[in-house]
Amino acid sequence: MAKNALILLSGGLDSTTVTAIARAEGYALYSLTFLYGQRHHREIEAAQRVAAAYGVIKHSLINIDLGKIGASALTASIAVPKGRSPEEMGSEIPVTYVPARNTIFLSYALAWAEVLQAPDIFIGVNAVDYSGYPDCRPEYIQAFEKMANLAIKEAVEGRMRITIHTPLIDMTKGQIIRRGRELGVDYQLTHSCYDPLTDGRPCGSCDSCLLRKRGFQEAGCEDPLSIL
Repeated sequence: MAKNALILLSGGLDSTTVTAIARAEGYALYSLTFLYGQRHHREIEAAQRVAAAYGVIKHSLINIDLGKIGASALTASIAVPKGRSPEEMGSEIPVTYVPARNTIFLSYALAWAEVLQAPDIFIGVNAVDYSGYPDCRPEYIQAFEKMANLAIKEAVEGRMRITIHTPLIDMTKGQIIRRGRELGVDYQLTHSCYDPLTDGRPCGSCDSCLLRKRGFQEAGCEDPLSIL
C-alpha cells in the first residue's frame, strides 16, 4: 500500500515538479494550497489544474489573510520589483518576501500530515536560483523538521516521524526543468509570475518571471507560457 505524502502546492514551476517527483516515487498524494491574501489568484487556479493532472486524492485550499500583516509586495500595496539583474536579486532579501510564510504553511501541513498519517511532507524550496528568502535555506528546513517531531502527538509517542522532503533545494532552475521534463511535466499548467497582466499572462519582468526564463534557457527548451 502506498504511503501518504502531503505536497505544498503553489501552482508554480517548482511545486509542480515536486508533485511529479513524489508521484514517481510511488506516494499517494494529498496537496495543500493557500489563499493568503496574495495580489492575484492565478496561482490558485494553476494549483487546482496541477492537482487534477496528478490524481491528488484531496486538494485542500486554506484561506488565511497575511495581507493583515502586510510588509510584502505580494500582500500589500507595494510595487513588485521589475527588470532586476541576477546580482540585484541576490544582493538582499527582496520586498516580495512574505514574513514567515513557509513557517505558517509548513505548520498547517504538519497538522494535516498528522491527521492523514502522512509522515512525508514535500515542499519545492530552492536555495540556488531563488530570490534570497530565508525560509528556503537547508538550515531552516532542518530546524523545522526537528521542531515538527517535537510538536505532534504521533511523533512524540513514536508512531510517526515527519520528514520534510526538499528534492529541488540544491538544483538550478534549469536542472529543475530538465528533471520535470523527464517526468513528463506540462509546464503550461503552471504559473510563476508575481504580478500578471490583467488577462493573466505573465509580466515577463518580475524576479520570478526572470528566474523562470533563465531556467528554460539553461534547460535548452521553450517555456510553453511564452507562446500563449
